[in-house]
Amino acid sequence: MAAKRSGARSKRSQGMSVRLQSVQESRGEPPLSRERIVATAVELLDTRGVDGLTMRRLADRLGSGVMSLYWHVDNKEDVFDLALDSVLEYRGPPQTVESQDWRGEVVHMLEDWRASMLRHPWSASLLPRRALGPNILGRLELLSKTLSKAGVADADLNVAIWSLWNYVMGATVTRASFDLSDDDRAAAQQRLTHLSERYPTIERSRLLLDDDWSGAFRRGLDFLLDGLAPKQ
Repeated sequence: MAAKRSGARSKRSQGMSVRLQSVQESRGEPPLSRERIVATAVELLDTRGVDGLTMRRLADRLGSGVMSLYWHVDNKEDVFDLALDSVLEYRGPPQTVESQDWRGEVVHMLEDWRASMLRHPWSASLLPRRALGPNILGRLELLSKTLSKAGVADADLNVAIWSLWNYVMGATVTRASFDLSDDDRAAAQQRLTHLSERYPTIERSRLLLDDDWSGAFRRGLDFLLDGLAPKQ
């Protein structure tokens, strides 16, 4: 009897799935899939941020019912994990031949990582507390392998990885949140000029007017990689 009930539920579920697909097709919408859910979630996160993503809003944007989403994802936390991992996919440097320049490989990898998070600012706030998906783990594996082949000792590898991780995360969060206009920065620097006796060094360096974020990121990364370079 239990087997019959289970079979009946399975047939009803299949029937609901077929009817749902028919409704979507009649609306001219592509069938619901995990890939489509993730892509739409990324769009929603880009426009409304982490707090703006709800399963109801996601379903509405997909033109489906909320319960239909659960055929493809477990819950909203699963959507966050999948969306985050999708935007951090790394396709590697443009050249197809493996480079012997380990620094160039690391720089490209980390600049791509930073650029990906800046395109999707919500990702920086999610990354420290999400499950590590295959794309993120793939980045870390490639970074570890590159550093290891460059001569970084196994005993130092974790420190090197976390140092670079912290650098990329800090640089990304700072850039994404430092949203002052040119006028605001000029006014802040002017106030600092009046306080030059107390803060002579940062006033002289024109710290608050320096907006070369990408250049500063690259030069700071060079400082880190100098310390990681194998000693001759």
